[in-house]
Amino acid sequence: MTDKRNLTEALKHYFGFDAFKGDQKAIIRNVLDGRNTFVLMPTGGGKSLCYQLPSLLMDGVAIVISPLIALMKNQVDFISHLSEHEGTAHFLNSSLNKTAIDQVKADIKNGITKLLYVAPESLTKEDNVEFLKTCKISFYAIDEAHCISEWGHDFRPEYRRIRPIINEIGSAPVIALTATATDKVRTDIKKNLGIVDADEFKSSFNRPNLYYEVRQKTKDIDKDIVRFIKQHSGKSGIIYCLSRKKVEDLAEVLRANDIKAQCYHAGLDSATRTQTQDDFLMERIDVIVATIAFGMGIDKPDVRFVIHYDIPKSLEGYYQETGRAGRDGGEGICLAFYSYKDLQKLDKFMEGKPVAEQDIGRQLLQETAAYAETSVCRRKMLLHYFGEQYEKDNCGNCDNCLHPGKKIEAQKQLVIALKAILAIKENFRSDYVIDFIMGRDTDEIVAHRHQELEEFGSGEDEDPKIWNPVIRQALIAGYMMKEVENYGLLKVTAAGKKFIKKPHPFMVVQDHEFSDDEEPVPSENMTTALDPALSAMLHDLRKKWSRKLERPPYVIFQDVSIEQMATDYPVSLEELKNIQGVGDGKTRQPYAKEFVELIKRYCEENDIVRQADLRVRTKAKDSMRKLKILQNIDRRIALDDIANALGIDFEELLDELEGIVLYSGNKINIDYFLDEIMDPDDIKDIYGFFSEQETDNLEAAFEEFGNDISEDEIRLVRIKFISDMAN
Repeated sequence: MTDKRNLTEALKHYFGFDAFKGDQKAIIRNVLDGRNTFVLMPTGGGKSLCYQLPSLLMDGVAIVISPLIALMKNQVDFISHLSEHEGTAHFLNSSLNKTAIDQVKADIKNGITKLLYVAPESLTKEDNVEFLKTCKISFYAIDEAHCISEWGHDFRPEYRRIRPIINEIGSAPVIALTATATDKVRTDIKKNLGIVDADEFKSSFNRPNLYYEVRQKTKDIDKDIVRFIKQHSGKSGIIYCLSRKKVEDLAEVLRANDIKAQCYHAGLDSATRTQTQDDFLMERIDVIVATIAFGMGIDKPDVRFVIHYDIPKSLEGYYQETGRAGRDGGEGICLAFYSYKDLQKLDKFMEGKPVAEQDIGRQLLQETAAYAETSVCRRKMLLHYFGEQYEKDNCGNCDNCLHPGKKIEAQKQLVIALKAILAIKENFRSDYVIDFIMGRDTDEIVAHRHQELEEFGSGEDEDPKIWNPVIRQALIAGYMMKEVENYGLLKVTAAGKKFIKKPHPFMVVQDHEFSDDEEPVPSENMTTALDPALSAMLHDLRKKWSRKLERPPYVIFQDVSIEQMATDYPVSLEELKNIQGVGDGKTRQPYAKEFVELIKRYCEENDIVRQADLRVRTKAKDSMRKLKILQNIDRRIALDDIANALGIDFEELLDELEGIVLYSGNKINIDYFLDEIMDPDDIKDIYGFFSEQETDNLEAAFEEFGNDISEDEIRLVRIKFISDMAN
């Protein structure tokens, strides 16, 4: 039944990747073993591969039920470019004419098609049911499975009919996949699909490649956005605004500044929206300015930035929208502009709604404000909101971790806050708790007679700005918990009660203060390819083939593949197979030869000495490691932190840096790190030594300076010297 070849080999053969992400391998094995499977995996985690690869390895055809026609077309295009056969994947929906439907059915009957994408409405059509009854079904995959539950967002009644239709067509294992689901929704999905016995795989919500930043929203925000996009010229991005008018106005501003941008919102007619979406996928435009109507079903892996012009109404919405960046594991910048006035405006919009709805809405807004204003790691804050613990104190990829604020001791203040919550019977939200601690006799406090309690005003002598960060960071540390379902009432945990009895140091970082005149901090420009000139030429060639084949550019080659080509210079189809994302199927495509010929010509014209010609070829993952090192140096991350993040020792990192500057001829700037760890006179002396020598021999330098300066420091200055002088 199943091709039991090594799964990693199969992954490389079909998709060109060397390793699985997260639980992918275990999920695929579960499907191959014929077991019902439930997958909760955030956007960008690689859900599609969990059913695409097993379908290619199993007998018969896998039925993929998806609500989105645009997504089906993109995935069919993607699979077609991995395979020798044009019909390996098909979709069956209302957009096809009779001739096209007959071709799909013929390919399925002839055993060519391994993946059939259908909308739930198409699956229930009598003709399709009768045809599929005659086919061997390997398994059913239900994508966007939360649509089956009335408790989930995007509920679709037609999803409730999936199980009866499966029973009619013929029973086979089921894999249900979703990016967002509470416990209640998960139970509902499994019950309705008749897979209560399914093995569950729940992935982390952490997206390490996404960079999170919040900036002050000033009157010059349009200029800030134009400047940002110009810094990331030619890259795909989405900008979210709350109002349709702002969407249209901003798109006009961008076009006036020679940025290829279009607007997208529900008020536009269907043909215009479809055209804009296609233009974005085909990279005829770089930027879409949109309301939240845009995004679901956009399977574009190389969106490089997501900007929130207005702060979102909830962190769930923010997480989903930012999740559309960097789905290929490459660069993904998530930039939000925050103004307290916007928060007040959103609050005002809720007036007139039922009281319970207002309470929930305001609670969600408070969570968003807490995220925007906090100075702790944004990744830690986001994951905590989704019930996941992030163990590191510094993620190294958000504005707060790259520019950490000053920590202050808040042991005393935490004890005051914990005692206050207990005094008012753990029955109030954080704003009430702070009023109580500060001794403010508001109408609500007087109504509850809480001004008569001993703890009332126990923190009135403290800085008022300390209480929000104390409560927010105590929640993350586990001394308090918030009942989100119950309008955010604060409770003291067992750890909090222990803290009251036996306090110990508790450091907090003060919140950001967003004033009207604060200047936004410009984001660092992040480069990836070791050879930007070649990278640009390869991107141009990809666009040419994209237009010729009428396929999105990432279907030809993903960004990660292009950047590695501009690092490793593959000059034959055999060498091209070593590039991430390039499997056997890709090298047989008509464009593959043109890419290697371009690289070969470029190497000859520019006298490039390839690493492959100098020594044994590096593995793809080694090249990707070099890219990560360069990205982190561009962002001025301390070199010892880079080594720790990559799981290598400092000497190995120095070896990598020497390879980058010696063999690749790449220029890097490590001055920020040298200035931090070395005496300026020592740097000057070592630099001068190498300037005067006929060779950059390290041994001679060790003999000259070894008694006073470490070997690592000498190597670092030599790297700087070669980078400055030779490159």
